[in-house]
Amino acid sequence: MKTISATDFKAKCLKILDELEPSGIVVTKRGQPIARVLPFKETSLEKLYGCMKGDVEVHGDIMSTGERWDAEP
Repeated sequence: MKTISATDFKAKCLKILDELEPSGIVVTKRGQPIARVLPFKETSLEKLYGCMKGDVEVHGDIMSTGERWDAEP
């Protein structure tokens, strides 16, 4: 992974962001890594919907605790 000093990052920020590789870049300050800049990646949750179909079995009423109680005063 490429590294760049915070001073250079500040001076060249827009150019760095325009040319950002998928692996990103590590920003250092006094030789120590302080941040990692990664390209934004849109994630879709659609593949998660229904992924457990057939693997989950519901027993009883899932909208109840199983305990009877009176909420009226």
